[in-house]
Amino acid sequence: MKYAKILGTGSCAPDKILSNKDFEKFLETTDEWITSRTGIKERRVAEEGINTSDIAYEASVKALEKANMPASELDGIILGTISPDFIFPSTACILQSKLGCGNIMAFDLLAGCSGFQYALHVGNGMVCSGQSKNLLIVGAEVISRIMDYEDRSTCILFGDGAGAAVISQSDEPGIISSCMNSDGANWKLLYMPGGGSRIPATEESVKNRDHFLKMNGKDVYKLAVKSLKTASVEAVERANLKPEDIDLFIPHQANLRIIEAVRKRLDMPEEKVYINLEKYGNTSSASVPIALDEAIRAGRAKKGDIILTAAFGAGFTWGATLFKL
Repeated sequence: MKYAKILGTGSCAPDKILSNKDFEKFLETTDEWITSRTGIKERRVAEEGINTSDIAYEASVKALEKANMPASELDGIILGTISPDFIFPSTACILQSKLGCGNIMAFDLLAGCSGFQYALHVGNGMVCSGQSKNLLIVGAEVISRIMDYEDRSTCILFGDGAGAAVISQSDEPGIISSCMNSDGANWKLLYMPGGGSRIPATEESVKNRDHFLKMNGKDVYKLAVKSLKTASVEAVERANLKPEDIDLFIPHQANLRIIEAVRKRLDMPEEKVYINLEKYGNTSSASVPIALDEAIRAGRAKKGDIILTAAFGAGFTWGATLFKL
């Protein structure tokens, strides 16, 4: 039996920091209000001229270096994002060109904040089936470009960043189980109205602020807790393991209250949960790979550890992945 094993990870966060105190200058809010409700203290914002493909490239180079693999050995790139450089071509194709890795498969995958989870799931299938040997899986966002900084309920939550992982065919256990789900019935709870075929860019759509992210936070919260718990339990059960067998749980970094609720429902001790939300906010599809890379480089996740990751995003989409480092 062949497995897809993570050989290296990398991440990139823009230099510019937008703190809660900064929001006090132009919004009716406070550092205490934001921190108590979200757990976020600051987030990163890409400067003008820095695009999703740029930070995806930086994260990818680090992942390839960690894997000790030249870009020329990659068979493909799968990139999860909701804030691509363009609607088309795919940001993955732009990344392929930046890396100079030859005429390989490259495509974007749109699954909201679950983008990296979905991309890893697809890549796992390709590697285990023998269609690919080495794949670059990326989650990257410059989500600040679709934030409405007049909307206090959303703009305080999100930040920019990118994370990447190199997965390769292996005889040793790597990705053990994964489960992905979706439910489009509630798509209007988290979406961006403008920019697609329904509401193309017009003077009116710009005036209506249709090209910014919209979210019903209260309802999203309820669905996120339920779905993350269900997916996590399912991934663990599929591997014939128990929650206590997990060495580290890396949840989507969206809101500390959501993370705490899921942790308690899984009966997971605090020391087994990795959280970096306070530094980056919700980086959407980049959330899990950034946290994974940090955990590995900080020694919180080590070779041989059993890691559980889970995410929930627009669509709605959600999923969990269990793997051995």
